[in-house]
Amino acid sequence: MLSGFGKACAVILFSGNCAFAQSNLIEPEAGTWKTWVITSGEDFRVPPPPDASAAAAELAQMRDLLAQKDPAAADKITFWDAGSPGYRWIDLVNNRLLENQQIPNAHRVYTYLTMAMYDATIAAWDAKYFYNRPRPSEADATLATALPPPRSPSYPSEHAAAAGAAATVLSYFFPEEASSFKAMADEAAQSRVLAGVQFPSDSSAGLELGRRVAEQVIARAKADGSEAVWTGTVPTGPCMWVGSKPANVTMPNWKPIVLAAPDEFRPPAPPDCQSPAVKAEMDAIRQFERKFPNSYKAFYWQSPSGLFTDWYDYASKWMFEDKTDTNPPRAARAYAMLATVYYDAYIASNDGKYAYWYLRPNMLDASITPLFTVPAHPSYPSNHSTLSTARCEVLAYLFPRHAEFIRAVGKEAGDSRVWAGIHYEMDNRAGAALGKAVAGKFIERAKTDGAD
Repeated sequence: MLSGFGKACAVILFSGNCAFAQSNLIEPEAGTWKTWVITSGEDFRVPPPPDASAAAAELAQMRDLLAQKDPAAADKITFWDAGSPGYRWIDLVNNRLLENQQIPNAHRVYTYLTMAMYDATIAAWDAKYFYNRPRPSEADATLATALPPPRSPSYPSEHAAAAGAAATVLSYFFPEEASSFKAMADEAAQSRVLAGVQFPSDSSAGLELGRRVAEQVIARAKADGSEAVWTGTVPTGPCMWVGSKPANVTMPNWKPIVLAAPDEFRPPAPPDCQSPAVKAEMDAIRQFERKFPNSYKAFYWQSPSGLFTDWYDYASKWMFEDKTDTNPPRAARAYAMLATVYYDAYIASNDGKYAYWYLRPNMLDASITPLFTVPAHPSYPSNHSTLSTARCEVLAYLFPRHAEFIRAVGKEAGDSRVWAGIHYEMDNRAGAALGKAVAGKFIERAKTDGAD
């Protein structure tokens, strides 16, 4: 039987009049935050939730589910409740890279994945506070939930929206696994029903919303220029990079996300490779004493952990610590900023590389033996310095308590390329300046996106 409060709520389940007996609601204005790809959250608002009679039937179904106390269901609830709605999807990509699975242009996967989850979350938040549907346990106070109900309206499900968006984007990148990703999304959505914190219709609406948003994100991905085939030739001459298959050579023509153009912050031209300044930098590379601590770090920063996963792990860890993981819009914003700043910084760095085609240190002096295979693209500026600085500046903005630490991490990542003998110090300096400039535009955007 429904309690007196529950009966009243069942009648007006989506009117908002008895939606919250709680305070400190989670981001009531997040539905208005600036989105990355879709026009706005409001433009993707889901249809109204079911009427009172349908909601009552859903409650009866949920009471039966909760009474079963299924251990397998409990495991699913625990798994998907860890972190924010996007956490497990980020972790999925991280784990693939750590298992040495090849993900071409992995930064594109992170970028479109996180943008889709963020935009779907913002659209979900618009609908939540527009309809103000109570959580199931607010409609029926006797419902014993497996998790504390989040302090936000129930409809649509935030976990389902993120899951629908994530699974659809990942299916675009890995079409042979589409059915597996769909099953994961269905499980993520169902886990919130099994926990008693959302109605089945909340989850189905969230899944559909996430898929609709992802379709817009995929359309953007298809038009970003990444499929272009290079038909140029490698220039020759003094101080020029030597090779036949330059990596990332089409990237200067990719479509940035926030930058006005790939060359918006292009570094100044590097000095002549026979100049005293470059000779001094070459001497420093030759004389650098490579010992285990710095060599280990050079290899680490060349690994999937250094290139990708640890940056997201820092963000996840700090969100766990400050409870941002219980704030889905803000958590999704952090992941998306971290991924998108990398995307634009990578484009900007390669714009500089292919504007100058500057040779690597071991091409200037064959006696220099790098620690590992030199990446197949020009030297100036350093990708690592650009990308690491861009990411550390965004993380410093998002988590100011950790600013000093993460900036030291970013500097080490850049320095490691000189320790490995694959970059000049001038590459490092130019990359750090470029990364900071790119991050500055993203931080400027963030200050006006509605979240601050």
